[in-house]
Amino acid sequence: MKRSVVVRMHEELEARPIANLVQVANKYASKIHLQMGEARVNAKSIMGMMSLALMNGETVVIEAEGEDEEEAINALARFLGE
Repeated sequence: MKRSVVVRMHEELEARPIANLVQVANKYASKIHLQMGEARVNAKSIMGMMSLALMNGETVVIEAEGEDEEEAINALARFLGE
């Protein structure tokens, strides 16, 4: 399952918000990845997420696969400001 989301967070996406995003992703059993352009990273990896350098206004694709994929995608979309 995939879903495109425009990042609309109020804070700059630095270490703390990224750590919080990783915590949200880790609540779910599904495999979760975020893709921006050609870069695709594991949403449960703090280092991977930091490498994306997400910015407000950018579009990312959330991809999840597993038993709770829809819930996981919805939670991450809400976190990113949808």
